[in-house]
Amino acid sequence: MANQETCTWVGKSGTRYTYYVYPRHPNLNEGQDGNYIYAKKNSDGRWVPVYMGEGDLAKRATSDHHRIRCIDSKGATHVHLHLNAKKEDRRAEEQDLLANYVNALSPEGCNVSPTG
Repeated sequence: MANQETCTWVGKSGTRYTYYVYPRHPNLNEGQDGNYIYAKKNSDGRWVPVYMGEGDLAKRATSDHHRIRCIDSKGATHVHLHLNAKKEDRRAEEQDLLANYVNALSPEGCNVSPTG
């Protein structure tokens, strides 16, 4: 993955999380749990989160996502992914990121609450 684009997102805690950047709906094998961020670039070329979550990446990074209509309407062009096997760690990361990127919350974004 030497040529794979990455993006570092910073939680409210200051923890830095590195994600791999993919076009929407990548073809992934099931059973790979992790965190994901649907995102788009703003006019300055910086990534802006549209939705942040955790779970089986093969299911969450598809057109069957439970918030896909909102994600589409907000213009997400890519999905950022990284593996994270432990559920408690995934949820803590998601909450840490949502606390720092409140623009991922409705109405600007598609997350409905800061706890996922």
